[in-house]
Amino acid sequence: MTERKYDITALGELLIDFTENGISQQGNVLLEANPGGAPCNVLAMLAKLGKKSAFIGKVGQDRFGSLLKEAIESVGIHAEGLIMDKEVHTTLAFVHTYPDGDRDFSFYRNPGADMMLKREEVPCDIIMNSRIFHFGSLSFTHAGVREASMYAIQCAKEAGALVSFDPNLREPLWNDLKDAKEAIGYGMACCDILKISDNELIFMTGETDYDKGAFILQEKYKIPLVCVTLGKEGSRAYYKGMKIIGKPFVQENTIETTGAGDTFTGCMLDMVLEKGLDCLTEGDIRRMLLFANAGASLVTTKRGALKVMPDREEIEELLEKIGNN
Repeated sequence: MTERKYDITALGELLIDFTENGISQQGNVLLEANPGGAPCNVLAMLAKLGKKSAFIGKVGQDRFGSLLKEAIESVGIHAEGLIMDKEVHTTLAFVHTYPDGDRDFSFYRNPGADMMLKREEVPCDIIMNSRIFHFGSLSFTHAGVREASMYAIQCAKEAGALVSFDPNLREPLWNDLKDAKEAIGYGMACCDILKISDNELIFMTGETDYDKGAFILQEKYKIPLVCVTLGKEGSRAYYKGMKIIGKPFVQENTIETTGAGDTFTGCMLDMVLEKGLDCLTEGDIRRMLLFANAGASLVTTKRGALKVMPDREEIEELLEKIGNN
């Protein structure tokens, strides 16, 4: 792939995830303020793997916004595309974790700063100087940020950058799920690389047979690489007529699953950055899925995501351990 200043630039939400972390002496739930937002989680994973990443988005000019700016810079994400909004506060999410590690989200985002990004605030030069541009569907929930996102995709296309898309469906943020389906369809029509979860695949196709669902999307939208994450069942990839299965790495000490899909995406994109998208072998993709599944498994053992991504050595160590068992 072409040599550029950044390996990857992402646009989207950067927010605070308030995650449950025990009970106080008074019996109240304690909440930990974790930096979050799917696009930046992906960038954080890639930065941990030694890739150069940049973020485009908006936070409030408030204490949480400052905390987020410091957080992404501390993990190696370039923040020149981050804007501090004087009028609208940073978006907040409250995460309820179930005993099996799964979770529900409640958002304080009406409005939230991330949805206030405007087209004229998008630094097209950063995108055009990137090898991959990554985004999700939360940037399409409102008109202004939707226009900004579409412009960013246009910049990436004009520059010949690969486009990566993760729907990251959060149903409570949509007034009408028909709009969500339309936005996700638009993202799929633009992308070269799709990472989609099992529930999102069913949402978009109505198919509970994941192979059939992935085939429908790949044929309809002409997406070269489709990766489907299946939680505890592992993952699958579809590329040039091949279906490759990645076995899961189920952790006994999982705390929560926040960021697992983003970690997977970052690890998956690392392989694309190393090998390119045109000539991946079956072995490359099998290795990619194992590496990504292992990374996602490791992040579930920690609270939060953005600041606790595993490094390459941790992932390789887990792969070696599993391989020897």
